[in-house]
Amino acid sequence: MNGSTRRGLAAPYALVTGYAALLAIGTVAAALHGRFPATGVLIAAAAVVTAWSFAAEPLAVIPLAVVGWLTAVGFSHPPYAQLRVTGPQAGNAAVVMGGCALAGGALGLLMRWLANRPILESVGAGSDAGQPATGPGQVGKGPEQLTGGQPAAGYGALMVKAAYAVGARRALLGVLLAAIGLPLLTALLVLARPHLSLTDDLLIYLVAVVTLAVIGGFWPAVLAAASASLLLNWYFTPPLHTFTIDKPDNLLALLLFVTVAVAVSSVVHLAASRAREAARSREEARSLLELAQTVLGGADTPAVVLDHLVQTLGGQAELLENVSGRWVPIAASGSAAGGTPVTRVGVRSDLALEVSGQPSPIPPGLLAGFAAQTAAALDRARLRTQAAQAEALAEGNRMRTALLAAVSHDLRTPLASIKASVSSLRQTDVAWTEADQQALLATIEENADRLDGLIGNLLDMSRLHTGSLQPFLRPIAVDEVAPVALRGLDAPADLRLGVPDGMPLMLADPGLLERVLANLFSNALHHSPPGRPPALQAHRAGDTIVLDVIDHGPGVPDELKTRIFEPFQRFDGRKVGVGLGLAVARGFTEAMGGAIVAADTPGGGLTVRITLPVATRSAESMQGAES
Repeated sequence: MNGSTRRGLAAPYALVTGYAALLAIGTVAAALHGRFPATGVLIAAAAVVTAWSFAAEPLAVIPLAVVGWLTAVGFSHPPYAQLRVTGPQAGNAAVVMGGCALAGGALGLLMRWLANRPILESVGAGSDAGQPATGPGQVGKGPEQLTGGQPAAGYGALMVKAAYAVGARRALLGVLLAAIGLPLLTALLVLARPHLSLTDDLLIYLVAVVTLAVIGGFWPAVLAAASASLLLNWYFTPPLHTFTIDKPDNLLALLLFVTVAVAVSSVVHLAASRAREAARSREEARSLLELAQTVLGGADTPAVVLDHLVQTLGGQAELLENVSGRWVPIAASGSAAGGTPVTRVGVRSDLALEVSGQPSPIPPGLLAGFAAQTAAALDRARLRTQAAQAEALAEGNRMRTALLAAVSHDLRTPLASIKASVSSLRQTDVAWTEADQQALLATIEENADRLDGLIGNLLDMSRLHTGSLQPFLRPIAVDEVAPVALRGLDAPADLRLGVPDGMPLMLADPGLLERVLANLFSNALHHSPPGRPPALQAHRAGDTIVLDVIDHGPGVPDELKTRIFEPFQRFDGRKVGVGLGLAVARGFTEAMGGAIVAADTPGGGLTVRITLPVATRSAESMQGAES
């Protein structure tokens, strides 16, 4: 049900059509030359006034009653030009028209109130904190609840807008101009009476009324038309200075003047109303466009959408969800004074949007758009959360599968070697030579070192995966950590260290950097050919220290240079290790605020480059404060 049906037929339509109907009654009465009795004219005019008062908005009742009274008095009996505003007939017509107008208007208001009562009762201020104004059964009705909220929140404001489509200030200006300009115009026309006819006066007054309609809108123009018709009757229609009209054409001219003036005022009013509606539609479209840009820009959480609603419309907005029969707030924005009317729009059976405290009623289409976008943002946020959880579960499953594979193969192999060697040494029926014993012990030691390295990498990867790694950064030198990492390898290693003199300190965790370099050294030694040992070269590049671990092995194709840092990746066909060394190196380096990349070595091979920040004084003081 739209606003026009709730308020009744708009005055511009009601007055123009009502005046035309009353003018038709008068014209028929005059054309029949007395065969249309006075009672018939009174009944016909009363019927028109009653019907139009019932259908029209309340503001149109009084002008309809006045013109109906003029029709009943002026066309009751011949001569129809004798407009007698006093006497029994005029008094009876006034009573009948007034009673019909009041009865029709009151009955129309009652019928419209009864028709809108269920919608109006569905919206109101909540009684308890955190509880919506309407019950669970009323949520999900959609935009109907929206339109019901408008009369409760601002019916008076809507009536004012309907009455003054051009704005209250211009309407007031029109009334003031009518009060001042019409008397002045009348005085000028009285002075020019010998030179002007009644037709000239009517046209001049019509121009004045149209001008007032353009300036002040519909109701000031109606007031000006009524005042101008009275002034014309008193000053310019014989007999002068009475409201009696002795010529039929003069009476018809006055009635046509009023009808035309009201019709022109209606056109101006409707044009202003359409302009206001167009401006409001543009504003709604702009707000929805801004909302769409906000959502498409990635800021599509329910809180962000509600913040945009409050910034655009003011007041308070809250998204509610029905959880086990209770309405629970999910997101809210803004604030509103207690006791303010609450408007709810149901998105679906379990979600509702409530707004309150807005300075003016919210257009239903705009609020429905905000409600739909808020619900969609909530669904997207939950889907993102579920997707992240599913990804975490998938990653965890992948990690567990890989760990099981590592335990089943890479860990069992050295354990089997250790067990076989120990069992051989414990045999009493075999006499082992000294060389045999040393070989078995070397096998035990080698496989124990392999187990230690594998378990260390697995534990390091577990720390990275769970997010429990907390690096302690402090200024350190490259030549302090690199030898320690080299000594911690399984076997004696030939690796060249190229650290120039005067190399500044870098900001890193010594233990983590040692593990990073140890894994990179081990990888480089495994791939370096005999006679071409790997090397570590360090240099400064701006505010960073660059460490290059260089080997001259087979290298890595470009499409695999990023994948080699992923867990459980082995691209060389080796069966030793679980493919965690480079993944641990990348995780530790990034935890220290650095970066690690792979590149080709000139002449063949692979270069793994580590970049760490230079330890400045501010960084040193910061780390000292943290310690």
